[in-house]
Amino acid sequence: MNSSVAAGRLYVVSTPIGNLGDFSFRAIDVLRGVALILAEDTRHSRTLLDRYEIRTPVASHHEHNEAKMTPGLVARLRGGEDLALISDAGTPLLSDPGARLVSAALDAGVVVTPIPGASALLSALVASGINSERFTFYGFFPRKGRDRASTLAELASLPHTAIVYEAPTRLAETLTELEALG
Repeated sequence: MNSSVAAGRLYVVSTPIGNLGDFSFRAIDVLRGVALILAEDTRHSRTLLDRYEIRTPVASHHEHNEAKMTPGLVARLRGGEDLALISDAGTPLLSDPGARLVSAALDAGVVVTPIPGASALLSALVASGINSERFTFYGFFPRKGRDRASTLAELASLPHTAIVYEAPTRLAETLTELEALG
């Protein structure tokens, strides 16, 4: 008899952006079936999980604890548990934490399975009417200084669409800066 345990699976589950009705049946099934859900902000995620009566335990997993938590989570995966990673809204790893965990899981031979769904960058692109054949995603803008100025200049020089995330409190300032670049 073989006493080895098959590795678990890490699910990377996209969550709705604003409309809780934009959640797939598959995502609900996955979240109900895993041993643990890793959420950026457990209080925020609780609204979604309660809506769909998902009673799976939830642990906080964010940029401030990801390095510390990753080895233990990979051990759980290697021990045969299935885990799910979610973000507050949209697709995990797109300007959200989780890359360290996914990379470590892959390095450990764990299967990583994306559960597709909402993505703010793709939603914005398809609703814009702008050519979507070629684009660059920059994530969040640097807040200030030389990095911000060089990123703005780089964006202005691109021959194709560029998509960035920006905080609502800085949006007007960023649009003014982009307009000044031509």
